[in-house]
Amino acid sequence: MLDFIRYHKNLTGTKIGCREGDCGACTILIGELKNNKLVYSSATSCLMPIANAHGKHIVTIEGINLDDLNAVQQAFAEQGATQCGFCTPGFIVSLTGFCMNEKEPSYSKAIDAMNGNICRCTGYKSIEKAAAIINEKMQQRNGSDILKFAVDNKMIPAWFLEIKDRLLKMDFSTNGQATNAGHAKYLGGGTDLYVQQHDTIVDEKLHFLYDNKSLKGITREGNKCIMGASVTVTDIAESTIFNDHFPGLQEYIKLVSSTQIRNMATVAGNFTNASPIGDLTIFFLALNAMLELSEGNSVRQIPLNKFYKGYKSLDKSPGELIGKIIFELPGEHDLFNFEKVCKRTYLDIASVNTAIHVRMNGEEIIAAGLSAGGVGPIPAYLFKCSEFLVGKRISAKLVAELIEIAQSEIKPISDARGTESYKRLLLSQLIKAHFIKLFPALPLEQLMLA
Repeated sequence: MLDFIRYHKNLTGTKIGCREGDCGACTILIGELKNNKLVYSSATSCLMPIANAHGKHIVTIEGINLDDLNAVQQAFAEQGATQCGFCTPGFIVSLTGFCMNEKEPSYSKAIDAMNGNICRCTGYKSIEKAAAIINEKMQQRNGSDILKFAVDNKMIPAWFLEIKDRLLKMDFSTNGQATNAGHAKYLGGGTDLYVQQHDTIVDEKLHFLYDNKSLKGITREGNKCIMGASVTVTDIAESTIFNDHFPGLQEYIKLVSSTQIRNMATVAGNFTNASPIGDLTIFFLALNAMLELSEGNSVRQIPLNKFYKGYKSLDKSPGELIGKIIFELPGEHDLFNFEKVCKRTYLDIASVNTAIHVRMNGEEIIAAGLSAGGVGPIPAYLFKCSEFLVGKRISAKLVAELIEIAQSEIKPISDARGTESYKRLLLSQLIKAHFIKLFPALPLEQLMLA
Protein backbone atom coordinates (compact mmCIF):
# COMPACT_ATOMS: atom_id res chain seq x y z
CA MET A 1 0.00 0.00 0.00
CA LEU A 2 2.86 2.41 0.82
CA ASP A 3 4.38 2.06 -2.64
CA PHE A 4 0.99 2.56 -4.31
CA ILE A 5 0.36 5.72 -2.26
CA ARG A 6 3.75 7.26 -2.98
CA TYR A 7 4.67 6.05 -6.46
CA HIS A 8 1.29 5.65 -8.14
CA LYS A 9 -0.71 8.37 -6.41
CA ASN A 10 2.27 10.69 -5.71
CA LEU A 11 1.06 11.30 -2.15
CA THR A 12 4.52 11.67 -0.66
CA GLY A 13 3.45 12.99 2.72
CA THR A 14 3.27 9.33 3.78
CA LYS A 15 6.92 8.58 4.55
CA ILE A 16 9.08 5.51 4.03
CA GLY A 17 10.81 4.69 7.30
CA CYS A 18 11.67 1.25 8.61
CA ARG A 19 9.40 -0.75 6.26
CA GLU A 20 8.85 -3.12 9.19
CA GLY A 21 5.88 -1.46 10.90
CA ASP A 22 7.98 -0.16 13.80
CA CYS A 23 8.37 3.57 13.20
CA GLY A 24 4.85 4.63 12.14
CA ALA A 25 6.08 7.18 9.56
CA CYS A 26 3.84 5.53 6.95
CA THR A 27 0.67 5.50 9.08
CA ILE A 28 -2.65 5.82 7.25
CA LEU A 29 -6.28 5.56 8.31
CA ILE A 30 -8.60 2.87 6.99
CA GLY A 31 -12.32 3.54 6.89
CA GLU A 32 -14.66 0.59 6.44
CA LEU A 33 -18.30 -0.22 6.92
CA LYS A 34 -19.02 -2.42 9.92
CA ASN A 35 -22.65 -3.13 10.79
CA ASN A 36 -23.63 -0.23 8.54
CA LYS A 37 -21.35 2.18 10.43
CA LEU A 38 -18.24 3.83 9.02
CA VAL A 39 -15.35 2.98 11.32
CA TYR A 40 -11.75 4.23 11.04
CA SER A 41 -8.59 2.58 12.32
CA SER A 42 -4.89 3.21 11.81
CA ALA A 43 -2.46 0.99 9.90
CA THR A 44 1.14 0.97 8.75
CA SER A 45 0.92 1.14 4.97
CA CYS A 46 4.36 -0.45 4.56
CA LEU A 47 2.92 -3.81 5.67
CA MET A 48 -0.55 -3.55 4.18
CA PRO A 49 -1.34 -5.71 1.14
CA ILE A 50 -3.01 -3.49 -1.42
CA ALA A 51 -5.83 -6.03 -1.83
CA ASN A 52 -6.75 -5.44 1.82
CA ALA A 53 -7.81 -1.92 0.81
CA HIS A 54 -10.67 -3.35 -1.24
CA GLY A 55 -13.96 -1.69 -0.29
CA LYS A 56 -12.35 0.75 2.13
CA HIS A 57 -11.55 4.43 2.41
CA ILE A 58 -7.79 5.00 2.59
CA VAL A 59 -6.78 8.27 4.24
CA THR A 60 -3.26 9.70 3.96
CA ILE A 61 -1.91 12.83 5.62
CA GLU A 62 -3.01 14.82 2.55
CA GLY A 63 -6.57 13.59 3.06
CA ILE A 64 -7.03 15.41 6.36
CA ASN A 65 -5.81 18.81 5.16
CA LEU A 66 -8.07 21.86 5.37
CA ASP A 67 -7.49 25.32 3.88
CA ASP A 68 -5.70 26.16 7.13
CA LEU A 69 -4.09 23.83 9.66
CA ASN A 70 -6.55 21.34 11.08
CA ALA A 71 -6.95 21.06 14.87
CA VAL A 72 -4.34 18.34 15.28
CA GLN A 73 -1.80 20.09 13.06
CA GLN A 74 -2.44 23.36 14.91
CA ALA A 75 -1.85 21.71 18.28
CA PHE A 76 1.45 20.24 17.05
CA ALA A 77 2.54 23.63 15.70
CA GLU A 78 1.60 25.51 18.88
CA GLN A 79 3.45 23.04 21.13
CA GLY A 80 6.56 22.73 18.96
CA ALA A 81 5.80 19.03 18.56
CA THR A 82 7.71 18.72 15.30
CA GLN A 83 11.34 19.39 14.42
CA CYS A 84 12.82 17.54 11.46
CA GLY A 85 9.24 16.73 10.45
CA PHE A 86 9.89 13.29 9.00
CA CYS A 87 7.84 11.47 11.64
CA THR A 88 5.18 14.17 11.94
CA PRO A 89 2.71 12.93 9.28
CA GLY A 90 2.44 9.58 11.05
CA PHE A 91 1.78 11.22 14.43
CA ILE A 92 -0.80 13.58 12.92
CA VAL A 93 -2.65 10.73 11.20
CA SER A 94 -2.61 8.55 14.33
CA LEU A 95 -3.93 11.34 16.57
CA THR A 96 -6.56 12.18 13.96
CA GLY A 97 -7.61 8.54 14.18
CA PHE A 98 -8.17 9.09 17.91
CA CYS A 99 -10.50 11.99 17.00
CA MET A 100 -12.57 9.64 14.82
CA ASN A 101 -12.89 6.80 17.34
CA GLU A 102 -16.28 5.97 18.85
CA LYS A 103 -14.80 5.09 22.23
CA GLU A 104 -15.08 7.47 25.14
CA PRO A 105 -12.05 9.79 24.76
CA SER A 106 -9.35 10.18 27.39
CA TYR A 107 -5.78 11.47 27.54
CA SER A 108 -4.39 7.95 27.92
CA LYS A 109 -6.28 6.84 24.80
CA ALA A 110 -4.93 9.83 22.88
CA ILE A 111 -1.39 8.86 23.84
CA ASP A 112 -2.08 5.19 23.10
CA ALA A 113 -3.29 6.08 19.60
CA MET A 114 0.29 7.17 18.83
CA ASN A 115 2.03 4.22 20.47
CA GLY A 116 3.22 2.93 17.09
CA ASN A 117 4.88 6.21 16.12
CA ILE A 118 8.53 7.01 16.79
CA CYS A 119 10.17 10.47 16.91
CA ARG A 120 13.88 11.13 17.54
CA CYS A 121 13.77 14.93 17.88
CA THR A 122 11.12 16.27 20.23
CA GLY A 123 11.60 14.18 23.34
CA TYR A 124 7.84 13.45 23.19
CA LYS A 125 6.77 15.93 25.87
CA SER A 126 5.65 18.48 23.30
CA ILE A 127 3.79 15.74 21.44
CA GLU A 128 2.08 14.73 24.68
CA LYS A 129 1.06 18.36 25.25
CA ALA A 130 -0.47 18.48 21.77
CA ALA A 131 -2.36 15.27 22.53
CA ALA A 132 -3.68 16.82 25.76
CA ILE A 133 -5.07 19.78 23.80
CA ILE A 134 -6.86 17.45 21.37
CA ASN A 135 -8.22 15.35 24.21
CA GLU A 136 -9.67 18.48 25.84
CA LYS A 137 -11.49 19.25 22.59
CA MET A 138 -12.77 15.69 22.42
CA GLN A 139 -14.24 15.95 25.92
CA GLN A 140 -16.84 18.31 24.45
CA ARG A 141 -18.25 15.61 22.20
CA ASN A 142 -20.99 14.55 24.66
CA GLY A 143 -22.31 11.67 22.59
CA SER A 144 -22.68 13.60 19.33
CA ASP A 145 -21.96 11.92 16.00
CA ILE A 146 -18.21 11.36 15.95
CA LEU A 147 -17.51 12.28 12.33
CA LYS A 148 -19.75 15.35 12.41
CA PHE A 149 -18.07 16.48 15.64
CA ALA A 150 -14.65 16.03 14.03
CA VAL A 151 -15.74 18.05 11.00
CA ASP A 152 -17.33 20.82 13.09
CA ASN A 153 -14.15 21.11 15.16
CA LYS A 154 -11.87 21.29 12.12
CA MET A 155 -10.21 17.94 12.71
CA ILE A 156 -11.12 16.53 9.28
CA PRO A 157 -12.60 17.94 6.04
CA ALA A 158 -16.36 18.08 5.57
CA TRP A 159 -16.30 15.59 2.69
CA PHE A 160 -15.71 12.78 5.21
CA LEU A 161 -19.46 12.98 5.84
CA GLU A 162 -20.08 11.76 2.27
CA ILE A 163 -17.83 8.70 2.47
CA LYS A 164 -20.37 6.27 3.90
CA ASP A 165 -22.81 6.85 1.04
CA ARG A 166 -20.01 6.62 -1.51
CA LEU A 167 -18.88 3.26 -0.10
CA LEU A 168 -22.46 1.96 -0.06
CA LYS A 169 -22.82 2.74 -3.77
CA MET A 170 -19.69 0.83 -4.74
CA ASP A 171 -19.72 -2.83 -5.79
CA PHE A 172 -17.59 -4.94 -3.48
CA SER A 173 -19.06 -8.29 -4.44
CA THR A 174 -15.65 -9.92 -4.88
CA ASN A 175 -15.03 -9.37 -1.16
CA GLY A 176 -11.40 -8.51 -1.81
CA GLN A 177 -10.38 -12.06 -2.53
CA ALA A 178 -7.86 -13.10 -5.14
CA THR A 179 -8.35 -16.64 -6.37
CA ASN A 180 -5.14 -17.25 -8.29
CA ALA A 181 -4.83 -20.66 -9.88
CA GLY A 182 -2.09 -22.98 -8.69
CA HIS A 183 -0.42 -22.98 -5.31
CA ALA A 184 -1.19 -19.48 -4.09
CA LYS A 185 0.30 -18.37 -0.80
CA TYR A 186 -2.26 -17.47 1.85
CA LEU A 187 -1.96 -13.91 3.15
CA GLY A 188 -3.83 -12.32 6.05
CA GLY A 189 -2.73 -9.01 7.55
CA GLY A 190 0.76 -9.17 6.06
CA THR A 191 2.47 -7.91 9.21
CA ASP A 192 4.96 -10.80 9.25
CA LEU A 193 5.31 -11.73 5.59
CA TYR A 194 5.93 -8.18 4.36
CA VAL A 195 8.78 -7.85 6.85
CA GLN A 196 10.38 -11.19 6.03
CA GLN A 197 9.75 -11.35 2.28
CA HIS A 198 9.42 -7.74 1.18
CA ASP A 199 11.41 -8.12 -2.05
CA THR A 200 9.87 -11.41 -3.21
CA ILE A 201 6.23 -11.33 -2.13
CA VAL A 202 5.27 -8.77 -4.79
CA ASP A 203 5.76 -11.50 -7.41
CA GLU A 204 4.01 -14.26 -5.45
CA LYS A 205 0.64 -15.76 -6.28
CA LEU A 206 -1.46 -14.73 -3.32
CA HIS A 207 -4.84 -15.66 -1.90
CA PHE A 208 -6.01 -12.81 0.32
CA LEU A 209 -7.83 -13.89 3.46
CA TYR A 210 -8.04 -10.76 5.60
CA ASP A 211 -11.54 -9.72 4.53
CA ASN A 212 -12.96 -13.19 4.02
CA LYS A 213 -16.16 -12.99 6.05
CA SER A 214 -16.17 -16.72 6.76
CA LEU A 215 -12.85 -16.27 8.61
CA LYS A 216 -14.08 -13.40 10.80
CA GLY A 217 -15.96 -13.29 14.06
CA ILE A 218 -15.62 -14.35 17.69
CA THR A 219 -18.52 -16.42 18.99
CA ARG A 220 -19.38 -18.54 21.99
CA GLU A 221 -20.95 -21.98 21.91
CA GLY A 222 -21.54 -23.27 25.41
CA ASN A 223 -18.23 -22.91 27.24
CA LYS A 224 -16.21 -22.83 24.02
CA CYS A 225 -14.95 -19.82 22.09
CA ILE A 226 -14.73 -20.10 18.30
CA MET A 227 -12.64 -17.56 16.43
CA GLY A 228 -12.20 -17.06 12.73
CA ALA A 229 -8.64 -17.27 11.48
CA SER A 230 -8.65 -13.63 10.30
CA VAL A 231 -9.62 -12.21 13.69
CA THR A 232 -7.16 -9.44 14.56
CA VAL A 233 -5.52 -8.54 17.86
CA THR A 234 -7.82 -5.50 18.01
CA ASP A 235 -10.86 -7.75 17.50
CA ILE A 236 -9.74 -9.74 20.53
CA ALA A 237 -9.10 -6.60 22.57
CA GLU A 238 -12.60 -5.29 21.81
CA SER A 239 -14.41 -8.62 22.18
CA THR A 240 -16.96 -8.77 24.99
CA ILE A 241 -16.39 -12.53 25.20
CA PHE A 242 -12.65 -12.12 25.78
CA ASN A 243 -13.00 -9.22 28.19
CA ASP A 244 -15.57 -11.13 30.24
CA HIS A 245 -13.32 -14.18 30.62
CA PHE A 246 -9.85 -12.60 30.78
CA PRO A 247 -9.84 -9.85 33.45
CA GLY A 248 -6.25 -8.87 32.61
CA LEU A 249 -6.78 -8.79 28.84
CA GLN A 250 -6.14 -5.07 28.32
CA GLU A 251 -2.82 -5.29 30.15
CA TYR A 252 -1.80 -8.28 28.02
CA ILE A 253 -2.77 -6.48 24.82
CA LYS A 254 -0.48 -3.56 25.68
CA LEU A 255 2.43 -5.99 25.44
CA VAL A 256 1.51 -7.00 21.88
CA SER A 257 3.01 -4.68 19.27
CA SER A 258 1.40 -1.29 18.48
CA THR A 259 -2.11 -0.04 17.75
CA GLN A 260 -1.44 0.04 13.99
CA ILE A 261 -0.17 -3.55 13.92
CA ARG A 262 -2.91 -4.82 16.24
CA ASN A 263 -5.45 -3.43 13.78
CA MET A 264 -3.94 -5.57 11.00
CA ALA A 265 -2.33 -8.69 12.49
CA THR A 266 -4.40 -11.89 12.39
CA VAL A 267 -4.42 -14.80 14.82
CA ALA A 268 -3.78 -17.47 12.19
CA GLY A 269 -0.99 -15.36 10.71
CA ASN A 270 0.73 -15.34 14.10
CA PHE A 271 0.33 -19.11 14.36
CA THR A 272 1.57 -19.96 10.86
CA ASN A 273 4.51 -17.57 11.03
CA ALA A 274 5.72 -20.08 13.61
CA SER A 275 7.94 -17.63 15.46
CA PRO A 276 9.23 -19.18 18.70
CA ILE A 277 8.17 -15.95 20.46
CA GLY A 278 4.78 -15.27 18.83
CA ASP A 279 2.70 -13.54 21.51
CA LEU A 280 -0.70 -14.83 20.42
CA THR A 281 0.71 -18.32 19.91
CA ILE A 282 1.99 -18.42 23.48
CA PHE A 283 -1.32 -17.01 24.76
CA PHE A 284 -3.43 -19.69 23.08
CA LEU A 285 -1.02 -22.56 23.71
CA ALA A 286 -1.69 -22.22 27.44
CA LEU A 287 -5.42 -22.51 26.69
CA ASN A 288 -4.94 -25.80 24.80
CA ALA A 289 -6.48 -24.28 21.67
CA MET A 290 -7.50 -26.45 18.73
CA LEU A 291 -7.04 -25.52 15.08
CA GLU A 292 -9.49 -26.48 12.36
CA LEU A 293 -7.73 -26.90 9.02
CA SER A 294 -9.38 -27.46 5.66
CA GLU A 295 -8.28 -28.30 2.14
CA GLY A 296 -11.06 -28.75 -0.39
CA ASN A 297 -13.69 -30.96 1.28
CA SER A 298 -11.23 -32.31 3.81
CA VAL A 299 -11.45 -30.87 7.33
CA ARG A 300 -9.39 -31.89 10.36
CA GLN A 301 -8.60 -30.61 13.82
CA ILE A 302 -5.21 -30.51 15.48
CA PRO A 303 -4.13 -29.19 18.89
CA LEU A 304 -2.04 -26.05 18.63
CA ASN A 305 0.54 -27.75 20.83
CA LYS A 306 1.01 -30.43 18.13
CA PHE A 307 1.12 -27.96 15.23
CA TYR A 308 4.86 -27.22 15.41
CA LYS A 309 7.20 -29.98 14.26
CA GLY A 310 10.43 -27.98 14.32
CA TYR A 311 11.75 -24.52 13.61
CA LYS A 312 9.33 -22.91 11.11
CA SER A 313 8.02 -26.40 10.32
CA LEU A 314 4.27 -27.04 10.64
CA ASP A 315 1.96 -30.04 10.61
CA LYS A 316 0.17 -28.44 7.67
CA SER A 317 0.23 -29.01 3.93
CA PRO A 318 0.76 -25.94 1.66
CA GLY A 319 -2.86 -26.09 0.53
CA GLU A 320 -4.40 -26.34 3.99
CA LEU A 321 -6.05 -23.30 5.48
CA ILE A 322 -6.69 -22.57 9.14
CA GLY A 323 -10.37 -21.74 9.33
CA LYS A 324 -11.16 -21.69 13.04
CA ILE A 325 -9.46 -21.58 16.43
CA ILE A 326 -11.41 -23.26 19.20
CA PHE A 327 -10.69 -23.22 22.93
CA GLU A 328 -12.51 -23.61 26.23
CA LEU A 329 -13.22 -20.30 27.91
CA PRO A 330 -11.88 -19.88 31.45
CA GLY A 331 -14.63 -20.39 34.01
CA GLU A 332 -15.16 -18.94 37.46
CA HIS A 333 -12.63 -21.35 38.98
CA ASP A 334 -10.00 -20.72 36.28
CA LEU A 335 -7.01 -18.38 36.44
CA PHE A 336 -4.97 -17.09 33.50
CA ASN A 337 -1.92 -14.86 33.13
CA PHE A 338 0.41 -13.72 30.34
CA GLU A 339 3.90 -12.33 30.88
CA LYS A 340 6.50 -10.92 28.50
CA VAL A 341 9.98 -9.45 28.80
CA CYS A 342 11.73 -7.66 25.95
CA LYS A 343 14.45 -5.05 25.53
CA ARG A 344 11.79 -2.32 25.46
CA THR A 345 8.80 -2.61 27.75
CA TYR A 346 6.38 -2.10 24.87
CA LEU A 347 6.37 -2.38 21.07
CA ASP A 348 9.08 -5.01 20.94
CA ILE A 349 9.42 -8.70 20.28
CA ALA A 350 9.90 -10.88 23.32
CA SER A 351 13.12 -12.17 24.75
CA VAL A 352 10.91 -14.61 26.67
CA ASN A 353 7.12 -14.72 26.96
CA THR A 354 4.91 -17.16 28.80
CA ALA A 355 1.28 -17.86 29.67
CA ILE A 356 -0.38 -20.04 32.28
CA HIS A 357 -3.91 -21.34 32.73
CA VAL A 358 -4.99 -23.25 35.82
CA ARG A 359 -8.35 -24.58 36.97
CA MET A 360 -8.81 -24.72 40.71
CA ASN A 361 -10.90 -26.85 43.04
CA GLY A 362 -10.39 -24.98 46.28
CA GLU A 363 -6.61 -24.89 46.72
CA GLU A 364 -5.98 -27.83 44.39
CA ILE A 365 -5.10 -27.49 40.70
CA ILE A 366 -7.25 -29.84 38.64
CA ALA A 367 -6.14 -28.75 35.15
CA ALA A 368 -3.22 -26.69 33.88
CA GLY A 369 -1.46 -25.39 30.80
CA LEU A 370 1.90 -23.61 30.75
CA SER A 371 3.56 -22.23 27.61
CA ALA A 372 6.78 -20.35 26.93
CA GLY A 373 8.39 -18.57 23.99
CA GLY A 374 12.03 -17.77 23.32
CA VAL A 375 13.23 -20.93 25.04
CA GLY A 376 13.52 -23.27 22.07
CA PRO A 377 13.10 -23.57 18.30
CA ILE A 378 9.29 -23.59 18.47
CA PRO A 379 6.59 -21.94 20.60
CA ALA A 380 6.69 -24.32 23.53
CA TYR A 381 3.83 -25.97 25.35
CA LEU A 382 5.52 -27.27 28.49
CA PHE A 383 3.91 -30.70 28.71
CA LYS A 384 5.85 -31.93 31.75
CA CYS A 385 5.19 -28.74 33.70
CA SER A 386 1.50 -28.76 32.81
CA GLU A 387 1.10 -32.40 33.87
CA PHE A 388 3.12 -31.82 37.05
CA LEU A 389 0.75 -29.09 38.27
CA VAL A 390 -2.37 -31.26 38.14
CA GLY A 391 -3.40 -32.49 41.57
CA LYS A 392 -1.02 -30.16 43.40
CA ARG A 393 -1.75 -27.53 46.06
CA ILE A 394 -0.34 -24.02 45.74
CA SER A 395 2.86 -23.37 47.70
CA ALA A 396 6.29 -21.78 47.29
CA LYS A 397 7.76 -25.29 47.22
CA LEU A 398 5.49 -26.18 44.29
CA VAL A 399 6.72 -23.14 42.35
CA ALA A 400 10.36 -24.08 43.00
CA GLU A 401 9.75 -27.63 41.78
CA LEU A 402 7.87 -26.33 38.73
CA ILE A 403 10.78 -24.05 37.79
CA GLU A 404 13.19 -26.97 38.09
CA ILE A 405 11.05 -29.05 35.73
CA ALA A 406 10.73 -26.13 33.32
CA GLN A 407 14.51 -25.75 33.19
CA SER A 408 14.82 -29.39 32.14
CA GLU A 409 12.12 -28.98 29.48
CA ILE A 410 13.43 -25.91 27.63
CA LYS A 411 16.34 -25.54 25.18
CA PRO A 412 17.10 -21.83 24.76
CA ILE A 413 20.02 -20.57 22.69
CA SER A 414 22.05 -17.39 22.92
CA ASP A 415 21.07 -14.81 20.32
CA ALA A 416 20.42 -11.08 19.86
CA ARG A 417 17.65 -11.18 22.47
CA GLY A 418 19.77 -12.65 25.24
CA THR A 419 22.10 -15.42 26.32
CA GLU A 420 20.92 -18.93 27.12
CA SER A 421 21.44 -18.36 30.86
CA TYR A 422 19.55 -15.05 30.72
CA LYS A 423 16.56 -16.67 29.05
CA ARG A 424 16.55 -19.45 31.61
CA LEU A 425 16.58 -16.86 34.38
CA LEU A 426 13.79 -14.88 32.69
CA LEU A 427 11.49 -17.89 32.44
CA SER A 428 12.10 -18.72 36.10
CA GLN A 429 11.23 -15.19 37.13
CA LEU A 430 8.17 -15.04 34.88
CA ILE A 431 6.85 -18.30 36.31
CA LYS A 432 7.15 -16.68 39.74
CA ALA A 433 5.33 -13.64 38.35
CA HIS A 434 2.45 -15.89 37.26
CA PHE A 435 1.99 -17.16 40.80
CA ILE A 436 2.50 -13.76 42.44
CA LYS A 437 -0.32 -12.32 40.31
CA LEU A 438 -2.68 -15.29 40.46
CA PHE A 439 -2.14 -16.19 44.12
CA PRO A 440 -1.44 -12.95 46.02
CA ALA A 441 -1.84 -14.74 49.37
CA LEU A 442 1.25 -16.83 48.62
CA PRO A 443 4.10 -15.59 50.89
CA LEU A 444 6.14 -13.37 48.59
CA GLU A 445 9.39 -13.81 50.55
CA GLN A 446 9.21 -17.57 50.24
CA LEU A 447 8.34 -17.36 46.57
CA MET A 448 11.25 -15.08 45.70
CA LEU A 449 13.60 -17.47 47.43
CA ALA A 450 12.13 -20.41 45.52
